[in-house]
Amino acid sequence: MITSETNQQIKEIIKLQKQSKYRRKTLKFVTEGLKMLLEAAESGYLTKIYISDSVMEKVQDIPEVLLKKYSYEVVLDKVFQKISDTVTTQGILGIAKMPEYDIDSILSDNRHMWLLLDEVRDPGNLGTILRTAEGAGMSAVIMSKGTVDLFNPKTIRSTMGAIFRMPFIYVDDLTHIVKKIKNNGYNVYGTAMKGSVIYHKPDYTKGAGIVMGSEADGLSEGILEYISGAIRIPMEGGIESLNVAVAAAIVMYEAARQRYKR
Repeated sequence: MITSETNQQIKEIIKLQKQSKYRRKTLKFVTEGLKMLLEAAESGYLTKIYISDSVMEKVQDIPEVLLKKYSYEVVLDKVFQKISDTVTTQGILGIAKMPEYDIDSILSDNRHMWLLLDEVRDPGNLGTILRTAEGAGMSAVIMSKGTVDLFNPKTIRSTMGAIFRMPFIYVDDLTHIVKKIKNNGYNVYGTAMKGSVIYHKPDYTKGAGIVMGSEADGLSEGILEYISGAIRIPMEGGIESLNVAVAAAIVMYEAARQRYKR
C-alpha cells in the first residue's frame, strides 16, 4: 500500500492533475471514477489504476476486468484524497494515454460536419461541448490553441467518457482550417449577430463547419472575415447571449435534424 504523499507515483499524479504542461509533455492524464475508468479501458487508453484502501476493502464492487487486466496500486485513504480532484471521491482513479488524431483524417471524415472552437475558455463548457458533439454525430471538434486544456480534470469529468470516442484536435491557426474546409467544398458558419441569419436557415445536409466563439468575446475578427455566413439564435427577454455549450448544442442538433430528415 502507498502510505506517503512523498511517493514518486503520488507526486506524478498530482502533477498530472495540476499541470497542463506536464500532461502535454507526457501525453498522459488522470481519469477519476469507475465509469470513466471503464470507458478508458474499453477504448484502450487506460494504463494503470489507483484504489483507496477503503474501496479495496469492498473489492467485489470493482469490475473484474479492471483488476485482472491492469496493474493497480492501493493507496491509503488520506493520501488518496490528495490525488483526487473531486470533493467527494469515489476512491478509484487511473492514468490514461491521451487520444491523438491528425487533421487530415479529421477533415476527410465522411460525415463532413465539424465543430470549430475559437478561444473557448471554460473547462466545463468544453467538456459539455465534446459530449454533445458526439451525440449530434459531428466529425470532430477542432480547437484554437487558445482554447482551454481538454485534459483539465473538470473538462474530463464533463465529457462523461466522450473524450475517449470523439475525435478532436488543437490547431495553431483556426483561420487556416476554416479556409481549408471551404476549399474542400463545404460552407463554414459562425455565430455572430452582425449580418446573420437564424441558425436553421443554412443547408447543413451536404456538410459544413460550425464555429463558436469565446464566452466573453465571441468570434475573432480573423474568423469572421473568412466564414461563409453568420448565424444567430433568436432570444426573447433581456438576455444578450446563451452559454456557449448551450448555443453549440442548438446549432449542432439543427444540423443533425436536417441530415436525419433526408
